[in-house]
Amino acid sequence: MVTWKRATAVFAAALLLLAGAPAAAQQRLLEYPSIHHPAITQHGMVVSQNAIATEAGVEMLQKGGNAVDAAVATAFALAVTLPRAGNLGGDGFMLVHLAKTGETLFIDYRSIAPRAARIEDFVGPDGKELKLASEGYRAPAVPGTVAGLELAHRKWGRLPWKTVLAPAIRLAEKGVVLSPDEAFVFTWGRDRLSQSEPAKAAFYHRDGSLYGAGETLRQPDLAWTLRQVSRGGARAFYEGPVAERLVADLQAHGGLITMQDMAAYRAVERKPLVGSYRGLTVVTAPPASAGGASLLQMLNILERFDMKAARQGSARSTHLIAETLKLGTADRYRYLGDTGFVKVPLAGFTSKAYAAERARLIDPDHAKPAKAFGVGDPWAYESPNTTHLSVADAEGNAVSNTFTLGADFGSGVMARGTGFLLNNQMNNFSHEQVVEARERGEPPPANGMAPGKRMLSTMMPTMIFKDGKPWMIAGTPGGGAIVSAMLQLIVNVVDYDLNIAEATHRPRIHQDTGEFLQVEPGFNPDTADRLVEMGHKLRPRQTIGSTQSIIVQDGLFLGAPDPRRPGAEAAGP
Repeated sequence: MVTWKRATAVFAAALLLLAGAPAAAQQRLLEYPSIHHPAITQHGMVVSQNAIATEAGVEMLQKGGNAVDAAVATAFALAVTLPRAGNLGGDGFMLVHLAKTGETLFIDYRSIAPRAARIEDFVGPDGKELKLASEGYRAPAVPGTVAGLELAHRKWGRLPWKTVLAPAIRLAEKGVVLSPDEAFVFTWGRDRLSQSEPAKAAFYHRDGSLYGAGETLRQPDLAWTLRQVSRGGARAFYEGPVAERLVADLQAHGGLITMQDMAAYRAVERKPLVGSYRGLTVVTAPPASAGGASLLQMLNILERFDMKAARQGSARSTHLIAETLKLGTADRYRYLGDTGFVKVPLAGFTSKAYAAERARLIDPDHAKPAKAFGVGDPWAYESPNTTHLSVADAEGNAVSNTFTLGADFGSGVMARGTGFLLNNQMNNFSHEQVVEARERGEPPPANGMAPGKRMLSTMMPTMIFKDGKPWMIAGTPGGGAIVSAMLQLIVNVVDYDLNIAEATHRPRIHQDTGEFLQVEPGFNPDTADRLVEMGHKLRPRQTIGSTQSIIVQDGLFLGAPDPRRPGAEAAGP
């Protein structure tokens, strides 16, 4: 039997023998400290949830495009190759760093409520949200994706607009060969996709049977829409033939979106939120993202603890993260909303002093119920199933982009002749809380619906900077678990010095204001037992998030596609 002591002695002897061996031999033995390795390139990197879409972005870099060109091409390709999340009929956020000026800028292309929307459209007599807020023809908000991608390209892209859309058009026309995962999702998406005849016709055979793995899915109506956008830009989508088809079909089925709603939509350039963690600069999404402010608050809280001493994956480390998630989630639910409609204490959320106050509530040895933490007062610290892609180019530009249909396949509605699914973002407003506030005679919550308002989102494309340059570019889907996944990714890289692939692959947890600490498959059972002893109530769940991340260092681009959702890829030119 080979003991651990004997094994380490043999390894040490091998190192001595190799001291005079060729450098290549030393490299093979000595430079692989982890079983998890990122993809490595020298001239840029594109990481997305779908390999074919990633290649569309790489194609732009090879043609001399920059990170923005690659990101926009990848996003449009995802609308073809990943219809459950990639989209034209949804919304999102984009964070862009420009090497030439040193600026980091943010585009908010979140959906907005139609002008005709009323709370009574989405809540029943019992005060509970109706199913039609989540699926069907009233669920879509005015989509923002096309406006957001065009704005980014117009301001910072280099290649012609038609060149950037060409891969997506080609994929829609010629078709995409479905992987087993891509074919499977249409199985459990059948009910939602049955909301409209055009959706069923687009994603199922004429006899109603499923496409199988290895079959080619062609999307001619989507190709038509993409060609309209290629020729006429966002105007064709919001005021031209695409809008006309979209609105006509929605109105025929009781939908709320009008031509006026479409024509009035604007993507908005906002100032990103900036914070720090362990001396590194963190730049992330402002509202209507709730995720960015919440992430900065949670990082500030964790900064009060010696996470390195707690050790990665230990019960103490997991406990501190879980308690931090409880604190930050409670504040997020209470205070954050569209800053065009409500005042938000952003300086409070990013305040180190406020975080220190909240951190004092954490018992390092015992879990507390989420209600025991209550909601803090960040105003006191004021001064007077989504998808993600990350891109970095050889010039130092970077893009972090997260966009979504809401639920997988969104509302399930596809307007006749358009070929793309519409979001179900109207259910992301706090409808039930509005009714409860009315009954108590209180003001509506910050995320209460209003015509023209952007609903809150946890999407939070993020970059971390070293010496003024992008070091880490990341983001993730995951709904309410987006902040959890991103928080753990950052802690794994910064506090535990894991490479980006290791940091991505480690099991994750999620905790909100509920009573259960949710853990991914593969979570260490001994750690789980210790957490129970500390007072946590554990519940197993499916995988958390799908981070698509890049580290830029030493002249190399290190990409980590998340294996939690099959088909992701990191590649460079």
